[in-house]
Amino acid sequence: ELETMEAFLEVAESIKKKDVLLKVWAKQVRDLSYNIEDCLSEFMVHVGSQSFLRRLMKLKDRHRIAVRIRDLKARVEEVSIRNTRYNLIKAEASNTTGDMDSHMEDVRNHSASNIDEAELVGFSKPKKELIKLMDVKTEEGTAKVVFVVGMGGLGKTTLARKAFESKEDIVNNFSCQAWITVSQTFSKIEMLKDMIMQLFGNEDLKKRLKELEGKTVQVDDLARYLREKLQEKRYFIVLDDLWTIDAWGWIKDIAFPTTNIKGSRIIVTTRDIGLAQQCTSKSLIYHLEHLHIDQATNLLLKKIGKTDEETKSDERMLNVISKIVNKCGGLPLAILTIGGLLATKVVEMWESIYEQIPSELGTNPSLEAMRRMVTLSYNHLPSHLKSCFLYLSIFPEDFEIKRRHLVDRWIAEGLVRASGGVNVEDVGIGYFNELINRNMIQLSKVNVEGIVKSCRVHDIMRDVMVSISRDENFVHLVGNSEASIIEGNFRHVSYHGSKGQNIGMDWSHVRSLTMFGERPAEPSPSVCSTNMRMLRALDLKNTLFKIRQKDINNIGLLCLLKYVDFKGPSYIYALPKSIRRLRGLQNLDIRDSYIVALPTEITELHSLRSLRCSRWAPYSSRWSKTNGVGVPRGISKLKELQILEVVDINQTSKKAVKELGELIQLRKLSIVGKGRFADQKRKILYLCAAIEKLSSLRSLSLDVGSGSLEWLHNVSSPPALLKKLKLLGDLGGKMPEWVGSLKHLVKIHLEWSRLKEDQVTEMLGKLPKLMLFSLDSYAYVGKKLVFRAEAFVNLRKLSIDITYPLTEVRFEKGASPKMELIEFSDGDLKSEIIGINHLPVLKQISLGRKGRVANLGMLQAEVDKHPNNPVLQLEGDLQRA
Repeated sequence: ELETMEAFLEVAESIKKKDVLLKVWAKQVRDLSYNIEDCLSEFMVHVGSQSFLRRLMKLKDRHRIAVRIRDLKARVEEVSIRNTRYNLIKAEASNTTGDMDSHMEDVRNHSASNIDEAELVGFSKPKKELIKLMDVKTEEGTAKVVFVVGMGGLGKTTLARKAFESKEDIVNNFSCQAWITVSQTFSKIEMLKDMIMQLFGNEDLKKRLKELEGKTVQVDDLARYLREKLQEKRYFIVLDDLWTIDAWGWIKDIAFPTTNIKGSRIIVTTRDIGLAQQCTSKSLIYHLEHLHIDQATNLLLKKIGKTDEETKSDERMLNVISKIVNKCGGLPLAILTIGGLLATKVVEMWESIYEQIPSELGTNPSLEAMRRMVTLSYNHLPSHLKSCFLYLSIFPEDFEIKRRHLVDRWIAEGLVRASGGVNVEDVGIGYFNELINRNMIQLSKVNVEGIVKSCRVHDIMRDVMVSISRDENFVHLVGNSEASIIEGNFRHVSYHGSKGQNIGMDWSHVRSLTMFGERPAEPSPSVCSTNMRMLRALDLKNTLFKIRQKDINNIGLLCLLKYVDFKGPSYIYALPKSIRRLRGLQNLDIRDSYIVALPTEITELHSLRSLRCSRWAPYSSRWSKTNGVGVPRGISKLKELQILEVVDINQTSKKAVKELGELIQLRKLSIVGKGRFADQKRKILYLCAAIEKLSSLRSLSLDVGSGSLEWLHNVSSPPALLKKLKLLGDLGGKMPEWVGSLKHLVKIHLEWSRLKEDQVTEMLGKLPKLMLFSLDSYAYVGKKLVFRAEAFVNLRKLSIDITYPLTEVRFEKGASPKMELIEFSDGDLKSEIIGINHLPVLKQISLGRKGRVANLGMLQAEVDKHPNNPVLQLEGDLQRA
């Protein structure tokens, strides 16, 4: 029954937009499917009980579940009868939704065509760059395809139109031109007719259709004619608003002659970066950027008919304009739409209009074009991405969302489904990247490898997302002005704002609770209330209050929990023994608590994939300075564990240390062992042996402070796939020999290592994939650090922080050819940074608040004459030698 419901909802999703009655019914079916999933999940937990005594104790629960199943069956019958009564699903219902999609595309085209060219600012430079990329002067070779990509409403169509209508660059250089709108739905025959008419004239089209008179016009008839006519032409065609690879494949194969070498050009606009990358080379993809703040402000002022002088003299107007520009996030369509609304109102009403934008997006006809631009992208998402996208409405406006955090939550909620032995995390990361590629979310931070680590959601995109989530009872946001009684069975609740509002609602269906604000007041449930039996995710890492021990004492009653994040600082000093009941728990984060050691019960959580724990060390002599926690014997039972941090080796028994080697799926391990650890020879032997066994390990961190790490030289065969290595401790003046064999190592951070120059250049300089090299306190004890020719061939970033007695950093010709960023945070380079002219792709040199270099003026002069135009960034109020 549940599978049938899910299949129906997938079909209904595509057709409910044009049938209000069906939309209501689909909402009821979705709510029922959620309840069935909850019932099945609860049933499986109780069936999983091991002992006979425990099964007897759960007879009452089983009876309750049986009654619930009976009620759900009755509801299924009722919903089925309702469909028959109103004839909601018709035979043709599964067909594509041409009418509504066509209407949405009409709105899109209408909004684009109504943007007065004179109104737009910030398009002069993109136009020049696009035409340069097309290289229109080269009149030979096969057709060059250039893609313009960006989110909806950014002005891709306007930019392409500006290029298309450029007489000097296009009209005078090509014998024929055509502008074709592709969109999500298009008729192949009508498209071919349109292309023939635009390229060769209406008379030519009439002539061809007359030749075909008396027979049914076929796609092949028109396509063959088009290819023959284009064979000897130098043509310029714009394909506006491409959505699928299938559409591109058809157009490319059937309409364009492959043997034409006249230097023709094709521009394609799309929202999907991934689609563009499949269709052309990366060098031929033009990424249209959002407007800068000053450009956006000028565009808004032009739309509302105000001058810069007028706004500066009116503080209220200036404040509202600043808010609106920030909300629009450099999106021309949003600026022009909201600006058009403000232009008809007095200035005194602007603040109120701004505050109402999120709620008005769904109902105000003046904002229809803006909403449609977002919903067009949303409706085109495959069904598995729609829930993942709506899930983002949990997070506050302009919140930086970490990829790992988001993907782990998706997995815990069952939104990511892997099959065929594919790693579920890899599938979830694929979902994340697809949303990035489709311009549904915006990348925020990218690491040195070019991997997106965090994202943000555009304000306008988020407003529409929140509206859809609310309509579908998916996410309920609790703000500062909240009604006391909430109607509807919301599955996800998120507290925002500074006030802990008290809300009354049915918590028995809530699957996730996320808090960004203060502690909720009564009658809202406590953090681990038994009212939330269906809870899968409990995320309190961003609260404005500290979690107390009594807040989590009932956590064992929330048997369906899969994701728990109590990242502090918190007042938690022990995990309750009842945590053993959370058999399905996959992620547990209790960093920055007062916990000294994890309980034995943690070893019964066989589904754990990520276990993060660390001890908060306030400035008090009562507490140890270490920031790790002890792990118990039996840790080897956690066969699914991939992340384990931070293990305090001093608080962990020799047996448990030995067991670490049996965690064969472990990808990230972080260990601290300060003080007397170096004297525990047996434990060190066990740890060395464990490290050698962890063949899946990608990240290893070992921190013994200023203590000895010389025992690392005894490791004979390190994890071959290691990508990140962090070593804090005395290595005895040289790197372990095995580090030189780490062919996949990308990042290395060293502190207290006391290395000499030959150790840097001879060993680390030969690592083929090393991109980030970080040196901290006493990591290097030489006065000069020389990067020699043909060393560090892949290094992108060098970070140096407190490296006394270092006084000079020098780059020889041929060293570090890919170096982009040099950070010097703390220290005194009396002989400055020498040889930056040998770094061809250098982008930035950053000097921290305590980073001093000799002759800053000379360094600035070197930077100014560098051919790559790098930036010298000085942080804070600096005094330089």
